[in-house]
This record gives sequence, C-alpha cells and structure tokens, in this order.
Amino acid sequence: MIEILIIAALIVFVLVFTKTVDGSQFLKENDIYIKMIKEKDWNFYVAAKYGDKVNPDDLFNKRIKDTFMLTAVAMLLLLRSFSFINIVFLFVLAFLFYKMPYNNLRSYYKKYMSKIDQMLPYYLKGLEILCQNYTVPVALARSIEDAPEIFKPGLRNMVERINSGDSSIQPYMDFAQQYPVRESMRMMRLLYRLGLGAQENKYQQLIMFSRSVSSLQNKAREDKYKKRLSVMEKKTMIMLVATGGGTMVVLLMAMMFLMG
Repeated sequence: MIEILIIAALIVFVLVFTKTVDGSQFLKENDIYIKMIKEKDWNFYVAAKYGDKVNPDDLFNKRIKDTFMLTAVAMLLLLRSFSFINIVFLFVLAFLFYKMPYNNLRSYYKKYMSKIDQMLPYYLKGLEILCQNYTVPVALARSIEDAPEIFKPGLRNMVERINSGDSSIQPYMDFAQQYPVRESMRMMRLLYRLGLGAQENKYQQLIMFSRSVSSLQNKAREDKYKKRLSVMEKKTMIMLVATGGGTMVVLLMAMMFLMG
C-alpha cells in the first residue's frame, strides 16, 4: 500500500514538474478544501508584510506547491531506504515545509509590532484633523490613501462595512482586534462614539479624542526614547567590557613578559 502511494505521489510530481498537469488550475478547483488548512491570520500577516502588493491566496497556493515539490524531492532521496521511520520523517518534513512561510511572516509581524505601535498614534492624529471637517465614516475613507500600508486592508474593510449599513461598534472593534497594539481598543471606542455624537456635542467629543491621541503620542515617544537609551546602554556596556578585558590582557602579558 505504501509503495502504491509513493508511486502515485511521484507520478503526480512528474506531471506537475513537466507541466503536463496545471498545478494552479488544480489548486483553484480544490480551493474550498485547501482553505480549510489555511491559518485564520494568514491574510493579515501577508498584508502586514506586503500590503496590497501581494495576493494572500496566490502566495498560499505557491506555499502549497512548494511544500509538495520539496516533499516529493525528499521522498525521491529516501526512496532506496524507505521505512516507517522515513515515512514519519517525511510527514514531519512536509509539516515543517508547510509551516515555514507562516512562521516567517508571524516572526516578521512580532518583530515589527513595536513599529506598528508607533504608527497608530500618528495615523490617529491625521484622522483627528479630518474628523474636524467630515463625519467619521468619510474621514476614515479619506484617511486610507495616506495611512501606513499595514493599516490599509483593515481600514478598507471597516469603511466597507460601515458604508454597507453596519452602524454597530463591531467594525471598529474588529479593526482594533486586527491590530492589537496599545490602546487600539479604547481609541476605536472613542472614534465610534465620536461618529454617533450629535453635531452640537461633536466639539467636546473631538477634544476628548484629541487629548487621547496626544497622550498616546507621548507614550509612543517615551517608548522610543527608552529603546534608544537601552540600546546606548548595551553598547556602552559592551565597550566597557571590551576595554576592561583588553586592558587586563595587556597587563597579564606585561607581567608574564617581566616575569619571563
């Protein structure tokens, strides 16, 4: 049975490799089943790194094809000494091949989470200025063009839902959950209330929103300075250790030379 599966996999590999069978067409025809194994946050991580330049579905299909091709190559290499251990090894290898692009994107997102955290207050500041002249939905729509690339997919989705008639707080909360950085939940609640407020109360709510944005900007600046200070402290410690170590080595060499 195992031998039949191996031969079948190799035949499929040869057909795809020689382009006798269109791999892209096969993936499109089985799109429903393939999406079942796709991670829920795959699209978000792709958008976080590439913005609108890359289609998440196309990248996922490429990931599936690469996993299959690499696994087939590994199967060919292990064909002479095939055993139960090798089968387990192939499954593990296929899983690692499959998860590698996702883990890389997630690592990228975590690495630049602090950068995203720094972007949000400055985006909100620009949005605050737009809210002075437009309603919140219009201000959100106008802010997309100048927004940081990473926020654009979430903003488009939020604006589409609001324009389609969703007057609840959920589009705002979904945006905050999509970008779970500092104070994003609270700021989206304030923005929602600003959108609901009557025209006579808008000025007071706008002042409250402005104060919150300014406070968020100050925190972002403090974090930025703390990180810079931490980097400088580390560099200073490395320099002191290197200098002290070098001095000790020179003294020891001098003492050994005098004793010798």
